[in-house]
Amino acid sequence: MKALAAFVLAAATLTLSAPASAQFAKAEDAIKYRQSALFVMGQHFGRLGAMANGRIPFDAKAAQENADVVAQMAKLPWAGFGAGTDKGAPTKALPEIWTEQAKFKEHSDKLEAESVKLAAAAKTGSLDNLKTAFGAAAGTCKACHDNYRAK
Repeated sequence: MKALAAFVLAAATLTLSAPASAQFAKAEDAIKYRQSALFVMGQHFGRLGAMANGRIPFDAKAAQENADVVAQMAKLPWAGFGAGTDKGAPTKALPEIWTEQAKFKEHSDKLEAESVKLAAAAKTGSLDNLKTAFGAAAGTCKACHDNYRAK
């Protein structure tokens, strides 16, 4: 788990240091990038949800590690939603992402902020704090999916 977290953080640092315009050679690359970032974030978020909802035992250390990955990954997918990335590969992204860019950015900013709060809550080692922060973060995911993701 530590090796995965270290790899994700290293990849995030490398990715964030490159200009977004030079990051993707073609739209397909951007789509794959954002889908991959969202997939990894979702996997770690799901582990936190399983703890918060009592489907698996609460493990403070695992919660903290997963929440840290979520907080880092929450910064990444947005570069993959640039102009022209609405086509080029199969995607569930709705056209409203590109026609309502300011509103979409509000959603991404809120997810990033709630992910930081989730990581802070996980660091307390309290299941109750995790549950509260998880609920708020999950709400940001749902709101964005409801508005910008095809069913």
